[in-house]
Amino acid sequence: MTSDAEPFLYDIGKRADYVGLGHEEQVEHIKAYVCKPSSVTDKAVIVIHDIYGWQFPDIRYITDLVAAEGYVAVCPDFFLGKKPWTSADHWAKFGDWLKDRDPAKVDREADVVLKYLKEQCSAKKIGVVGFSWGGMAVHHLMLKNPEFKTGVSLYGIIRDSDDRYDLLNPTFFIFGGKDHTISYDQIILLEKKLKQYCQVEYRIKVYPGQVHGFAELKPEDMKPRDKPYIEEARKDMMNWLKTYVQSSL
Repeated sequence: MTSDAEPFLYDIGKRADYVGLGHEEQVEHIKAYVCKPSSVTDKAVIVIHDIYGWQFPDIRYITDLVAAEGYVAVCPDFFLGKKPWTSADHWAKFGDWLKDRDPAKVDREADVVLKYLKEQCSAKKIGVVGFSWGGMAVHHLMLKNPEFKTGVSLYGIIRDSDDRYDLLNPTFFIFGGKDHTISYDQIILLEKKLKQYCQVEYRIKVYPGQVHGFAELKPEDMKPRDKPYIEEARKDMMNWLKTYVQSSL
């Protein structure tokens, strides 16, 4: 099958169970996983899940890692109760499944979560990170919503829009060097067009030998050869957030 037929495919394999440090909460019409840091903060990060949904162990682990860096971290169910993709699903049906789970139609839910963070968590500085499907959502939001101080898109980009390069605030794009869903040519084009049209800070980084989904793995699920790149990507993500959320004026 082609990469177009399998746009988000990566081998999730067998995942170790994970008990999150946060809790589930109802935020208006959205269920969300919320994890708060040990000290009071006015900084927050929305974590957008991939096709495997908001309850997937890896995304909860990432949300907890973000909270440990001093942010109120919230991972909402952007599928609004609709069934996430599973490893048992057939990729031939992926297009139909995606029709009512469009990563470029997350604006209403993003606004609801922003309101919750500002009113219920006293957040004043808010960033957003997303993985795969969620990375596409981040790319979209950084083109549309100036309330996000910054965004980090991990192996997800909007590909079918002519105005996808005029980012509103600093954005970091992370890719794997062996990601079959996003070709090197697409990354080069993204860099070329951002250089031409983008008026804010941005960064693009490719991690050698890494496949789609690499940066979400928990330590016990990592392969030794991949661990340095996974840790590097996470460190880079956290440093970017620190620069534009922790240090923003």
